Amino acid sequence: MLPDPEPADGEGADPDPSQGQDRVPDPREDAAELPVLEGIRCVVFDIYGTLFISGSGDIGIGRERPVKEEDLQDLLRRRHIDRTPYGLSAAVHRAIEQEHEKARRQGIDFPEVDIVRVWQAVLGIDDLRRLKSFILEYELMVNPVYPMPGLNTLLSAFRAHRMPMGIISNAQFYTPDILEWFLRSSVKKSGFNPRLIFLSYRFGYAKPSMFMFKRAAAELSRIGIPVEATLYVGNDMLNDIRPAGAVGFKTALFAGDGRSLRPRESDDRCRGLSPNLVVTDLRQLIAATVNS
Repeated sequence: MLPDPEPADGEGADPDPSQGQDRVPDPREDAAELPVLEGIRCVVFDIYGTLFISGSGDIGIGRERPVKEEDLQDLLRRRHIDRTPYGLSAAVHRAIEQEHEKARRQGIDFPEVDIVRVWQAVLGIDDLRRLKSFILEYELMVNPVYPMPGLNTLLSAFRAHRMPMGIISNAQFYTPDILEWFLRSSVKKSGFNPRLIFLSYRFGYAKPSMFMFKRAAAELSRIGIPVEATLYVGNDMLNDIRPAGAVGFKTALFAGDGRSLRPRESDDRCRGLSPNLVVTDLRQLIAATVNS
């Protein structure tokens, strides 16, 4: 079952702590740096920890919280999968590591898997519909996500100003499905240009690899938008700000939830790196871009 999209969107409303800590972000208000950026013609987003509230700040296969054995057993039973829950998560992680190692030997710097193929190998299930339903529920158990406050307000404002939008994110097949559930609309109707959507599982490369950012820069060039007129928004200095800046994008660090914020202050690869903006609420992007 997908999470309720209503509580966290908040068309200007404050999140309700009674809904549970998972649903309420922890913004770093004192971190905001909000200069107006002139000439922004496109905004591209990370998803986990930016558009989604996600304590891990990534897809569940990257960082998982423990799953109760009885909950996993119930999920297997409901999806008619004849498998014991004992050691199942560990088997999936071993399969992922094996795929990563194989990809590294082929020269891929930061590999990504197609999680459907991984689970298919582990469970031996050919029924893709049943398998994908299981995977989606498992993902929401290990990495529950909710829409970031102000998401609909931001997208509505950008649509009204005809601001093209895109996505570059570590993601799996279920990520756009969850986004569409939250938005109650297709990704395209919500304002995202399908030509500017780059999800890691489709390419076999994960951030912080430059691969998707270079592909996005090339596609932006083809539709007539310079890289320097593009703003990329993400919560991770290494995975988001560093590669986006390296291809020439303007950058905004999203500090709207301290649990998923990754400043990487001790990482030498991020030393001396600064974003153009630091936002603590998605709606701050409106005044920083379309009103310039």
